[in-house]
Amino acid sequence: MNIGIIGCGTISSAYFQGARKTDILEIKACADIRPEAAQAQAERYNCQAHTVDELLADPDIELVVNLTIPRAHVEVGLQVLGAGKHVYSEKPLGVDTESGKQLINTAAEKGLRVGSAPDTFLGAGIQTARQALDAGKIGRPIAGTAFMCGHGHESWHPNPAFYYDIGGGPMLDMGPYYVTALVNILGPVKRVAAITTKAFEERIATSEAVRGLKIPVKTTTHLAGTIEFQNGAIITMIMSFDMWQHRLPCIEIYGETGSMTVPDPNGFGGPVHVCPAGGNWEEEEIPFPNNARMIGVIDMVSAIQSGREHRANGALAYHVLEVMCAFDKSSQTGEHIVIESTPERPQPIPHGLAEWEID
Repeated sequence: MNIGIIGCGTISSAYFQGARKTDILEIKACADIRPEAAQAQAERYNCQAHTVDELLADPDIELVVNLTIPRAHVEVGLQVLGAGKHVYSEKPLGVDTESGKQLINTAAEKGLRVGSAPDTFLGAGIQTARQALDAGKIGRPIAGTAFMCGHGHESWHPNPAFYYDIGGGPMLDMGPYYVTALVNILGPVKRVAAITTKAFEERIATSEAVRGLKIPVKTTTHLAGTIEFQNGAIITMIMSFDMWQHRLPCIEIYGETGSMTVPDPNGFGGPVHVCPAGGNWEEEEIPFPNNARMIGVIDMVSAIQSGREHRANGALAYHVLEVMCAFDKSSQTGEHIVIESTPERPQPIPHGLAEWEID
């Protein structure tokens, strides 16, 4: 399948490189509102540089990967669907549930597909954790923790401002990895209760490219809450750009008969450890350790061609968006927020499946 890429920023290189590892798709063209960025990536990865309008008008391109900034994800996604093409978006699906639902509904009306990052849950680490849980190695899941804590991007990122704009913040930036991983392992979410805040009204960039830049903070930067899943498991979550240091784990899940550590969901691999009741921690075998970004698009193309549902699908991405937005909503209203969407848990990837071994 011929695909196009809109958005040629830093993350686009990972997608271009991932596409080289498969023969199921080919990147025909790329586009960016900065023509020089599109031209640079086109020359680097041997494809055509287009304007956005030219790419959308190309009849040979069937699917577009949308790598624009979060606030543009739905706007560009709707343009892609309007051109009669499937769309796969970088995370998050949108910055609010209303626009996210519009994207999903438009795709359904047109008979087209929506996919969305993150696709890291298709990698070895999260898939192995799911297999261990499904095999009953810790029994019925009862509780868990999920933490992503740091002090933001202004000290190292060349363009940190949008991380503190609407659509940024730790939840919409990093939350998709954590919530998607948890939904893949545990199933859909039932309700959320949370308190959110921001420690600073302004950030001062210290990264070399924009040193001294004053960045207004327009989003919450510390979110703490509890997620209840439909299977009864209760997960305590903290997403923060307001913590200098910590010793918290990424994800742990506690069951009736044991506990499990889950690796960083912002990566594709990492160890999974299981400790049965009264026993010792043991590392699970990782059978396909070399997955990489673009695996979600590869699965989407394969699914379109075979007629099955793709795993990093729009229903899952919308559910994750609804859960993430529920944190601020719960804090503002002082209420539990019931999650309305109920997607199917994605089909697991069979261990050892050759097509997933992306070196």
